[in-house]
Formats: sequence, structure tokens, C-alpha cells
Amino acid sequence: MRIISSALTDVGRKRDHNEDNFYLHKEENLFLVADGMGGHASGEVASKIVVETIRDFFTRTSKDPDATWAYKMYKDKKYEENRLIVSIEEGNKRVYEHSMKVSKDKKRGMGTTITAVLFVEGGAYIGWVGDSRIYRIRNNKLEQVSEDHSLLNEMIKKNNMTEEEIENFPHKNVILRAIGLKPRVEVDVKYYPLQDGDIFLLCSDGLSGEVVDDEIERIIIEADDLDDANKKLIQEANKNGGKDNITAALAQYFEN
Repeated sequence: MRIISSALTDVGRKRDHNEDNFYLHKEENLFLVADGMGGHASGEVASKIVVETIRDFFTRTSKDPDATWAYKMYKDKKYEENRLIVSIEEGNKRVYEHSMKVSKDKKRGMGTTITAVLFVEGGAYIGWVGDSRIYRIRNNKLEQVSEDHSLLNEMIKKNNMTEEEIENFPHKNVILRAIGLKPRVEVDVKYYPLQDGDIFLLCSDGLSGEVVDDEIERIIIEADDLDDANKKLIQEANKNGGKDNITAALAQYFEN
């Protein structure tokens, strides 16, 4: 198994600081993107904490398989799936505890989304909380494989909204699940068998909110390489308004 990867983040055209974070944990074949929220640098702190906690958890448990976990493993899930879920749960715990410690500070109520892709032999686990997205590109076709934890997505599922209703929905920024808002969080995880050449895109809504899926697909397919694809994705999001921070991470799987 061989994985190549690339990531890029940009403040966008409207914000004065970047609350997104990413990490390419190449030793563990683990790739992360987080979109912080809360303002006054709170989001930047939250996204940094969750990314670093997940990174450190994987490094620690790789070096010492008997290392103590913050939460018990789920008996109905495989070891690597458990590592992903528990690392995100530990990240949630750290962000929440930090928020409580600074309760008189502007960081109270800080939160963040998280998206993660963990490659294992023959497959990949994806895990997420919030509305940052994970896409898979297979045979030059883009498919969203995560599901937004957002009010808009819930309304779409319940009401069969039209494209015009979706476009005019006034609460697109309301998310229903996030890291750090409660002591425990529910993590969604899926497993996907892999085919040679599969690409996964992890991105904050600064990209997916500004660039339609068909254009994301075209840019990635036509790019010279993953670095070029990320550069052009961010350029397109900024060209379309750049109203939020923009982060894109790409990871491509090869059988050998």
C-alpha cells in the first residue's frame, strides 16, 4: 500500500485569521481537517487541540499498543475503527475541558468540526463530526461519502427541498453536532474498500460552500498532481467569494 498526500489552507478573502487546521500523519496513513468556530481565536484553538490530540493518540498507541485509552473500545468494532473513534472522542474531551477552564474568557463555547481518513490494508475508515466534508474520487467520479451534521441537511432529508429552496435557506451555517460543545460526542464512521487510484478529499465548508461538486471534480481530475489540485481548489473558492477559511487535503491510494 502506498499513499501520497497534499494539503493547503487559506484564510479566504473576508476573514482576518484562519480557524482551520489540518494534519497529514503519513506514518499512520491518517489525514485530518478541522474547521474551528467560536470567534476571537477560539475556533483556531479548538481545531488545533482536536487535530493534535488525534495525532498524538495515534502516535502513542502505535508505539505502545498497551497505552491507556481515555475511553473503552467498542466490542462490535475492529481495532483500527476503534482507534479512530476513540481518538476523536478524546479530542472532544480535550476541547470541552479547555473551554470549561477558560469559562470567563472569550473561548467559552469554542468548538470545531473534524474529518478524518485512516487508510488500512485494502480499505479506508472515514470519521467525522460536523459539516466539513469527505469526498471520494473513483474512476474520475466525485462522491460525497460523509453526511453533513447540519440543519440544512436535516431539512433536505425531511422536506425534499428544491435547489432554489436550498440556495435561499437562511441558516446554512447551523450545525447540529460539533467537537467540544458537550462532554461526549457521537462520531460517525464508515468503511470503504479501496481500488487502486482512489482519492479522498477532506475539506472545510469554505471550499464546499463556494465550489459546486462538479467543479471540484473537474479541478481534481484535470490537475497536474495533488499539490496543483489543492492550489486550484482554493483559487476557485476565493474567486467565488472566499467568505470563509478554506482548507483542502487530498490523499490518494495505490496498491503498491
